[in-house]
Amino acid sequence: MGGLGGPSAVPRLTLKSLPLRSTPRTNGRLTMAEFSQNRGKRRDGEVLGGAVDFLLANARLVLGVGGAAVLGIATLAVKRLIDRATSPRDEDDAKQDSTCLEDSWQELSLLKATPRLQPRPRPAALSQPVPPPAPSPPAPEGPADADPPTSPQPCSPAPSARLTFQEKLLAFERDHVTMPVAHVALAKELAGDIALELQAYLRNRFPELPFGALVPGGPLYDGPQAGAADPVRLLVPLALEPGLWSLVPGVDTVARDPRCWAVRRTQLEFHPRGSSPWDRFLVGGYLSSRVLLELLRKALTASVNWPAIGSLLGCLIRPCVASEELLLEVQHERLDLRVAVLLATAGAQAGDLLLAWPLEGLAGNLWLQDWYPAEAARLRALDEHDAGTRRRLLRLLCGVCRGHPALGRLGRSPLAQVVLHLGEREADWGEEALGEHFLQALELLIGSLERASLPCHFSRGVNLLDGLREEDIDDMGHALYWGLRAPEGLL
Repeated sequence: MGGLGGPSAVPRLTLKSLPLRSTPRTNGRLTMAEFSQNRGKRRDGEVLGGAVDFLLANARLVLGVGGAAVLGIATLAVKRLIDRATSPRDEDDAKQDSTCLEDSWQELSLLKATPRLQPRPRPAALSQPVPPPAPSPPAPEGPADADPPTSPQPCSPAPSARLTFQEKLLAFERDHVTMPVAHVALAKELAGDIALELQAYLRNRFPELPFGALVPGGPLYDGPQAGAADPVRLLVPLALEPGLWSLVPGVDTVARDPRCWAVRRTQLEFHPRGSSPWDRFLVGGYLSSRVLLELLRKALTASVNWPAIGSLLGCLIRPCVASEELLLEVQHERLDLRVAVLLATAGAQAGDLLLAWPLEGLAGNLWLQDWYPAEAARLRALDEHDAGTRRRLLRLLCGVCRGHPALGRLGRSPLAQVVLHLGEREADWGEEALGEHFLQALELLIGSLERASLPCHFSRGVNLLDGLREEDIDDMGHALYWGLRAPEGLL
């Protein structure tokens, strides 16, 4: 039954064509009883064979070609069951049954692989025409009077297959990066309420510590557009007494870290230790950012009643325990928000900030220079000068890196510095060049990771990649390399 594709390929199965079981012999001779028994079986077989022949001959007309073939195989199986139940077995019969059984499974698999003709549906009334049968998938060429096949509908390719990388990048920005204006307003409202609640808690919990007013800020407050990956920066300023504290560059300390500053206690001969409420956080004569971070971390994770505050504000607020930073995760029915709580003090220059950041090694007690105010001001000035898209590029880079397992270790500051390096040397910053600048930023990041060096735009002696481990740099470089070869995979 190798060719079951059409009616002529299926032979008519009869009982005579099926392999019958031979009668067992004894020494090559038959006894009278065995002869009578075989004669009776032969008569039964002739009667059964005639009935099956008649059934198979008419089954082809009723059931079709496929049904007749399956019925023939089923008849063969029933006949073998009858013979097995009424006749003793010998070795030749067992071999013959095994061979025929294997052949029947092969034939049945061919029948399953052969497309079946769809039966004609019965018309609801005699006046209605009978619809033609549906054409089979292979659609072999039929006779001239066959029903003409229906013309297939043209299959339009997926829209993304025709989009350029520039168009895909803009679609990614629209769907995953840019926050709606209503969500931006809601995020600002939630951040302001959280700031008020946290400030009230700090004043009640630590009345002796002069904290300044908590001020929310960040990319949400820098322009009309904001990225979904940008957290709200909630600054907790320390009100240090003037004249009792001085700043020491990190390169002049034992850590030799140009990224940081040390806050040293002065005037001890006139204002001995204990005169300032911040003296309890001194380590070796310097105000320790690590000790203050631990104090605030314990307060945020164990003391603040965030469920009560969240129910009051209509959201769910949870401190992120796994993060080294002080992060609050806010879940509202309309948006998700991250709030970064940052202990800060004034820097050496007007407008500069120093942050209590989780640093390692000898720099653990130092304060990290915050470049965000200078970065935001410079990018805003460049975009306003030529109506550029530098801030949009930065939002795209932050959105891509935030959702990537390896690139998530890159903070906003290194990405902002990459955009600043590009923004100073490239001339065309229109929207049509956004995709090209995105690829240029990836190339610049790969080159910086290969050298393990990304100089700060405002201080060339500061390497913004110093805080990354070697394995992190390798993982990020590998991800960016493959992202540059297939940038659509990053979106």
